[in-house]
Amino acid sequence: MTAKPQKRQNDRNMTEGVIWKELTAFAVPLLVGNLFQQLYNTVDSIVVGNYVGKEALAAVGSVGPIINSLIGFFIGLSAGAGVVISQSYGAGNREKLGRAVHTTFCMTLICCVIFTILGVGMTPFMLRLMSTPSDVFGESQTYLQVYFAGVSGMLLYNMGAGVLRAVGDSRRPVYFLIVAACINTVLDVVFVAKFRMGIAGAAWATVISQIVSAILTLTILMRADAPYRLSIRKLSMDLRTLKEIITIGFPAALQQMITSISNVFVQSYINVFGSDVMAAWSAYSKLDTFVLLPMMSISLAATTFTGQNLGAGKVERIRKGTNTALLLSMGTSLLCMIPVMIFAGPLVGMFNQEPNVISYGILLIRTMLPFYFFACVNQIYAGVLRGLGDSKVPMYIMLGSFVLFRQIYLYTATHLSGSIVVVALGYPIGWILCTILLGIHYKKSWKKHVDLFLKNGMV
Repeated sequence: MTAKPQKRQNDRNMTEGVIWKELTAFAVPLLVGNLFQQLYNTVDSIVVGNYVGKEALAAVGSVGPIINSLIGFFIGLSAGAGVVISQSYGAGNREKLGRAVHTTFCMTLICCVIFTILGVGMTPFMLRLMSTPSDVFGESQTYLQVYFAGVSGMLLYNMGAGVLRAVGDSRRPVYFLIVAACINTVLDVVFVAKFRMGIAGAAWATVISQIVSAILTLTILMRADAPYRLSIRKLSMDLRTLKEIITIGFPAALQQMITSISNVFVQSYINVFGSDVMAAWSAYSKLDTFVLLPMMSISLAATTFTGQNLGAGKVERIRKGTNTALLLSMGTSLLCMIPVMIFAGPLVGMFNQEPNVISYGILLIRTMLPFYFFACVNQIYAGVLRGLGDSKVPMYIMLGSFVLFRQIYLYTATHLSGSIVVVALGYPIGWILCTILLGIHYKKSWKKHVDLFLKNGMV
């Protein structure tokens, strides 16, 4: 039985209203939340870079690809769950919405166990695979093993926040992240600067703050007066719903994981240049994420927007929403890029004051940022296609562009030149290729996916 979705105080029904306002109202809280979430590792990097040293900063930066390789897989699965939930919400299918939420959290609890075991156990192997220098290896291993020991907090928060976003509530996850980020900042200073716990203190600060955000999110879901209310007694695996989640989410999950593993190999190319370049790359990566956040937030808004409107059968609104999302993404990215490029030196200096680190950091920022417009386009197209339930072809395109092509490029280019700029350009060249291929696929296939959805009688 389906009905028009009932809009509650914290839900956002994106099937009605002015499109740019709906996307912006959804994306802004999401952006703020992502900013605070990014503060976790950024604060870790600033504190250890100034109170411990450039080797510790290099260690925090070098473990990022390893963390993302496992976490990226889960984030992809959560995207699949979000699409199923948002489509059910848009169609007003209360029964399916409840099944999707409880199946999603059963899957999450299983992932918590698997990721903890794999993360802690595989840390030494992954660090050796990246050719991590000996002066950084010990601290990298310490940070990673503490992080993965408490990874359940991050997984549960992200899935809970994904459920809330799928029904249009992008505000409360932000509030919880603000609380958690403040806790993380205080604990970083206390554990590292005062108690001299080194890089382990930064990792524990992150783990504790993520657990707090998970508890807050789960509490809201368990108290919600809505079909997506989470009940421990109702936790179960509905195989049909799980199949839908995996069908949509697994390609994105596999893409995220393989791309992140590919970045482990990219990091190995960075590590060859030594701790100065590693530290500079770490600082650039943190600043890079802040610039990418607006387009990523708008992409997530576009996914929910598309899923809800597909569920409601509003096809033309999806097309208009895609174009609006593209314009919003490019405009906000430009506003972020300009100040970062102008003030590159002081921004890198926040992480470490050594001249070589700052010099390499400036070089990386001013080389990479002009290409971010291409990332805007491919992220929006990928987000819309996932909202339509199409995740396989975007997965093939992104894997081909970000993994296969990039690794071929790096292997070839580094044999012809020993410059860090040559290594860094592997990213923007991959973005350009991905943008071209995804744009072609979107224009050819989006109507087919809409027709298929409507034909299956899911509205």
